[in-house]
Amino acid sequence: MDLANALKEELNVDTAFIVHLGSLSIPVAESTVISWVVIAILVVLTLILTRNLKVENPGKAQLCLETAVTGLENKMREILGPNAEEYAEYLVTVCLFIGLANIIGIFGMKPPTKDLNVSGGLAIMSIVLVEAAGIRAKKVSGWLKSFTQPIAIITPINILEIGIRPLSLCMRLFGNVLGSFIIMELIKQVVPILAPPFLSLYFDFFDGFIQAYVFVFLTGLYIKDAVGEDSAKKRKAGKTARIAGASADTAKA
Repeated sequence: MDLANALKEELNVDTAFIVHLGSLSIPVAESTVISWVVIAILVVLTLILTRNLKVENPGKAQLCLETAVTGLENKMREILGPNAEEYAEYLVTVCLFIGLANIIGIFGMKPPTKDLNVSGGLAIMSIVLVEAAGIRAKKVSGWLKSFTQPIAIITPINILEIGIRPLSLCMRLFGNVLGSFIIMELIKQVVPILAPPFLSLYFDFFDGFIQAYVFVFLTGLYIKDAVGEDSAKKRKAGKTARIAGASADTAKA
């Protein structure tokens, strides 16, 4: 019964405050406010950590920061492949947001990713980018034609994937974060003294960052698949040709 009550409380989306616009009342969820807090923390950390950067003779703190950022970006580029590496910064940003949102529970706040609306919003945002990347790389005609690949008979399945992919991303993130909470509540009932603090740190930190990585990993694979190798090569070849043409015109002038 205690577990059921705790789960009900965890799934309940509390209202932080209500915005009144004339006769219209707009409730603002607690998860929305905490998401703003997470964004504010990331912005403040960015401003602090990027102050006084040096090109020559950088300090140890700057070297550590550059190593961490470069390593994370390289990992995202590895997932995306050479034809879609321009989206690496987006994946890094989403990874940092979800990672911090998942561990913010240690500060006494409910992780916003436990709200299905937040997880769903992140999933929809990522899939919109996936399809936009496909259209940008293949143009509208090529993007529409890709739904008939590899054979036309599976076109309905390919169309269904537009809805299945965000649902998969959303439920994977939401389900794993909520599952960690359920496991912790069960452990607290069996071993209420020693185990919970250590396991709570595990689920808050390790599992939280793992879920963030899984989310961006799948998003990166979707983007890589949407861009496609041939279309990306053609786009890069066209860009190279335009640069070469501009250089030739400049030389003639």
